[in-house]
Amino acid sequence: MSDNRPALGVGMVGYAFMGRVHSQAWRSVGAFFDLPVAPVMAVLSGRSKDRTSAAAADLGWAAVETDWKDLIKRDDVDIVDICTPGDSHAEIAIAALDAGKHVLCEKPLANTVAEAEAMVAAAERAAARGVRSMVAFNYRRVPAIALARQMVAEGRLGELRHVRAQYLQDWIADPDFPLVWRLQKDKAGSGALGDIGSHIVDTTQFVTGQTLTGVSGITETFIGDRPLAEESAGLAAGAAGAGSTGTVTVDDAALFVGRLSGGAVASFEATRFATGRKNAMRIEINGSRGSLAFDFESMNELWFHDHTLAAEEAGFRRILVTEAGHPYAGAWWPPGHGLGYEHTFSHEVKDFLEAIGTGSDPSPSFADGLRVQRVLAAVEESAANESRWTPIPR
Repeated sequence: MSDNRPALGVGMVGYAFMGRVHSQAWRSVGAFFDLPVAPVMAVLSGRSKDRTSAAAADLGWAAVETDWKDLIKRDDVDIVDICTPGDSHAEIAIAALDAGKHVLCEKPLANTVAEAEAMVAAAERAAARGVRSMVAFNYRRVPAIALARQMVAEGRLGELRHVRAQYLQDWIADPDFPLVWRLQKDKAGSGALGDIGSHIVDTTQFVTGQTLTGVSGITETFIGDRPLAEESAGLAAGAAGAGSTGTVTVDDAALFVGRLSGGAVASFEATRFATGRKNAMRIEINGSRGSLAFDFESMNELWFHDHTLAAEEAGFRRILVTEAGHPYAGAWWPPGHGLGYEHTFSHEVKDFLEAIGTGSDPSPSFADGLRVQRVLAAVEESAANESRWTPIPR
């Protein structure tokens, strides 16, 4: 492709796990997709100059800043990519949008509904000036999930009646796992509910094209105290010795039922204590004409049951979602060769850049992120009130 395209400088805040994944996306997206703009990995921001410089060298960023406010001020930054814990999302995103920078923000959008509402207001102000924003629910960009959305929209499932969504992991089942930031409410907002439950809420609303109108839920914390993580131990130096522990202030598991705006019922389960399950993000949708089922641990497969067929020949069949005509898949490898987790972020960045380049509104928007935040808040409210049915504001 000719490079008469406008170049857009990207500044990323945060370089840990999610920052590494996003860096991979920014590096690879232009090699596989024809884009209306050319992204440039301009600046990486982190608090430690030495660590940030090392990460920038590893991940491909041209410069570093130790204060995200300085990153936003730079003339070579047009897009701000937020890969920090949720407690800083609102402050960074609002400042970046008000400064005229496009914003891609990791999920969940914020730690509270009030923060998310402020972010939506900033996004609406910015959109009036042609500045775009998007929340990073990457599972929408799994080709099989995108295909599921198409099939539902085409009416292949008929009237939707029942949804079952799960996100099962086991990475903190060991009681000796340390008290990392994801287990602290002031940084993470919530535990399994916000970290992985937000994904299945968004995926359900995306695939069905409907929103949750009310929920009843419970949450549970199985291990209340954990060894202090390295970063926490430094803060506790002098106040506690070796073997010190801290309190887990978030949920380890969340379970809830809900009703969708089209009348279907739904159940949700998010846990980081499902021993043996590594990243089982699952959804099954049952309708009057058929059903769809997906499990991310087999991410290139979508299972479809056509209920209009005679019982003698009906049943679930596997669709291998790697054909050129499938969403996103044609840009990559020959059929059957498969994609991985990292490709979903390349698809996310591709869609965001296309929206910026064509002057259209990207999806999921900050408003979509707010809808998910309201569901999470309703689950927490219900769980705190003996699982009382809790309507979700529209």
